[in-house]
Amino acid sequence: MSTAFDSIVIGAGHNGLVCAAYLARAGRRVLVLEAADQVGGAAITREFSPGFRVSAGAHVLHMLPRAIVDDLSLTSHGLQIAAQPMPSTALSPEGAHIGLLSPGSGLAGADATAYAPFLARLRRLAAHLRPMLEAAPPRLGTTAWADQSALLRMAWQVRRLGRADMRELLRIIGMNVYDLAEDNFESDVLRGAIAFDAVLGSNAGPRAPGTVLTLLYRLAMEANAVPMALPAGGMGTVSHALAAAATKAGAVIRTGARVASVLVRDDQAAGVVLDTGETIEAGSVVSNAGPRTTFLKLLGAEHLDTGFVRRVSHFRDKGLSAKLHLALSAAPVFRGLDAASLAGRLLIAPSLDYIENAYNPTKYGEASTQPALEITVPTMRDASLAPHGQHVLSAIVQYAPYTAKGGWAAARDAFQQRILDTIEAYAPGLRATVIAAELLTPEDIERDFNMDGGHWHHGELAFDQFFMVRPVPGAAQYQAPVAGLYLCGAGAHPGGGVSGLAGRNAARQVLNKAA
Repeated sequence: MSTAFDSIVIGAGHNGLVCAAYLARAGRRVLVLEAADQVGGAAITREFSPGFRVSAGAHVLHMLPRAIVDDLSLTSHGLQIAAQPMPSTALSPEGAHIGLLSPGSGLAGADATAYAPFLARLRRLAAHLRPMLEAAPPRLGTTAWADQSALLRMAWQVRRLGRADMRELLRIIGMNVYDLAEDNFESDVLRGAIAFDAVLGSNAGPRAPGTVLTLLYRLAMEANAVPMALPAGGMGTVSHALAAAATKAGAVIRTGARVASVLVRDDQAAGVVLDTGETIEAGSVVSNAGPRTTFLKLLGAEHLDTGFVRRVSHFRDKGLSAKLHLALSAAPVFRGLDAASLAGRLLIAPSLDYIENAYNPTKYGEASTQPALEITVPTMRDASLAPHGQHVLSAIVQYAPYTAKGGWAAARDAFQQRILDTIEAYAPGLRATVIAAELLTPEDIERDFNMDGGHWHHGELAFDQFFMVRPVPGAAQYQAPVAGLYLCGAGAHPGGGVSGLAGRNAARQVLNKAA
């Protein structure tokens, strides 16, 4: 039995590492326990075929706040950028692609005039939501001054928008992105690109209510963050830089250490028990695991009231995104795409109905027949990820059900072929260059990265699982119903993406409680 630590962080995903770094910087004695053999969770770089390395989960950096980069001196700990800013291109089946980084590139007519003001308006609305993501949300139904003042600050943030923008925010925030895009633009390709960013990583199609909320969430998370980038060496370098920062601050990180349960003594979290039987005591425990794993597996329902257990059991965390990695003998050639654009982010989502039709089969446990894709070819900027002259292609695939009809063992090969067919339609000859392929379904993502349901956000981003009620009432301010136990992962506020905000916010809650 060990008692050398003030706080134990379960899981060395990026949020766990950020939390540990901030706690250690504040003088806390911190131990991070990671079940895998390397830090990073889904933000890792790994070899999937001899000589070919890829960002295994998240593959683009675009939500990490500059403040965290500066606070933790991540550049001095090895974080380097291979490509920034990355251009985003919405691919057209006819080759009339649309550049999204330079508003209006490839657009014609009314859309060319409307796109820049539309994007500016959404970013302006999102910027006013951004401060709400950077702190613990207030509790509802209390008379505590801290909660009431936080609610007043929220109201002031919205009021500062001014009458016109405030009305626009209230008008659109509950809308579906299908209607928003259709109301504002004529181009099917542009409409599809806007909708894709609203549903990426989610269990929703563009007609789902609240998908404008998720679009605003994405834009709010990108405000004051590192511009969209490919880290040199893959996303694993981000995690290694965070681990180095935490270690320099005094945190201890142990990999290959799987936590079996949270130790509870006198109705308070008092440490953890590893699957080896080793017990480690600490004054607080911070879990980077998902809410379901944290409360129902590591803590146990016997320490919680039945109402809370029911809410956690109903938390929606089944993912619908898959990940495809391809080892290629040559760079892919997309019709009508130049080399600079190939080095960026490519979207195959050519219309609103295309995405909706991609989503529909998942309602019946089937994968998309024509999936929507976010594609990167990181070796266009970072040759270290593949043998000389060869390349890696990485794609997030919408949609793949968590449980496939008949099981993924039977469905995997056919789905992989459909994905390749979809890419081949835009990049003829791609199949002939494929050396190796790896397809990660939501089941694989859950297993490989210890992510409940294989969900990129550890749980749906929806009005009933967002902000003051994320993940569930009773645990929405990072604190569990059991004293001394906290959440710091993407299942807590503000949600997913490689931002570290949940980890930093959770660390502040732990420190405030200890003060």
